[in-house]
Amino acid sequence: MKRLFGSVRARATLGATLVVAVALVAAGAAVLLSLRSNLMGEAGTQAERSARAVAAELAAGTPYGKLSGLDGDDGPVQVLDEHRRLVAASDDLERISGTDSGRVKPQPAAEPSGDDDSDDGSDDADEALEPGEISGETVFSNGSATIDGDAEDYRFAAVEVETHDRGHLTVYAGSPLAAEHGAVRTALTVMLIGFPLLLGVVAGVTWLVTRRALRPVEGIRREMAAITHSEDLGRRVPEPDTHDEIARLASTTNETLAALETSVERQRRFVADASHELRSPIASLRTQLEVAAAHPELLDLDGAVEDTVRLQRLAADLLLLARLDAGERPADATVDLAGLAREAAEGRPGVAVDAEPVEVAGSRGQLGRVLANLLDNAQRHARSEVTVSVRCEDDRAVVGVADDGDGVPEEDRERIFERFVRLDAARSRDDGGAGLGLAIARDVAVRHGGTLTAGRGPAGGALFELRLPLA
Repeated sequence: MKRLFGSVRARATLGATLVVAVALVAAGAAVLLSLRSNLMGEAGTQAERSARAVAAELAAGTPYGKLSGLDGDDGPVQVLDEHRRLVAASDDLERISGTDSGRVKPQPAAEPSGDDDSDDGSDDADEALEPGEISGETVFSNGSATIDGDAEDYRFAAVEVETHDRGHLTVYAGSPLAAEHGAVRTALTVMLIGFPLLLGVVAGVTWLVTRRALRPVEGIRREMAAITHSEDLGRRVPEPDTHDEIARLASTTNETLAALETSVERQRRFVADASHELRSPIASLRTQLEVAAAHPELLDLDGAVEDTVRLQRLAADLLLLARLDAGERPADATVDLAGLAREAAEGRPGVAVDAEPVEVAGSRGQLGRVLANLLDNAQRHARSEVTVSVRCEDDRAVVGVADDGDGVPEEDRERIFERFVRLDAARSRDDGGAGLGLAIARDVAVRHGGTLTAGRGPAGGALFELRLPLA
């Protein structure tokens, strides 16, 4: 069963069919009840009309034998006296049910002559009618009657009348329910035949429409499976020209693939650049060690230490970038940027600090690394002076690091934040570093919900501004 309804198309078809089935059953029941009620009401009206016609004749003193309603053409008619005895009935009436009298033939002496003063303890409602008056109330009931061998169901109407010479009488007149039964049976038959056909049409149309709607999804699935199998992130899923949710899904999928391709390509470049950067200090260190092994007197101990320190810093930078790429979240602590800036500038010649107390939330170690990287970069390119400023601007803390060097060309102010990027003036590995300091600084700024931009400083050199949300 789970496998049968394992697809969206099957579940959508089943759901639509069940909903329509419930709606059809409810609507069909309402139609049948309404039809039956209306036809029953019409039959009751016809029976009441016949009963009142006979009651009018009795009120006028018409003898039982001359009552026009007893011919049986409009339905069975019975007349009962105040003792509930049958005094008149329709011709050819053989059997009847649903009235107060089960008799079909009048009793003897059904035509009284003179007043009947007998009192049988009848209800006070009988005495409320004046002689010749017909009751305004009508009592309805259902029953059956057999007339001249034909048995049918009838709707009976009972009307009371007070006569001048025959006392209180009750007239029962029936109207056939054959039309009501026939109409209900016909409607039910039509429903029993039409509803399954309609449900079949609904199921078929839902199946076809759902299949057509989900066809692009199947195309997206197949292409994604092919991309996974081939590991070719340059491929894209087809985007249907429908401008609906599926088209937006395909567009978002392609955007995700593009972002994934960019991320993978970035990781590949990162590995290649890291390998290239690590090769130089390792090769230099190995050369010095090999020379020292062969000629100990030629050992350049200072150069070996410098290459080892450079290798250590590069490894630390690569480790930090790896943690940032893995989504490491900064610690939720309050950091005083003014105090942090003074600590980072301490012991650095030519660095002036102008800071006002500003607090932000984040990792003290990572933010300190940002300031250290910015100061290293500024000192590397400054002629004589580096200025650090800390201020509050709107709802942001702003840290500015400016130097009086040559500055950064406008076309390179974004490229310098890429990993392993060194401008022409900083190509020297001894002076320019590995090209990771600014990339690390921007990544840390972004992880803290801030930004890091490069511009032109007041002294004509570079100005790096770190903007972070206040604590």
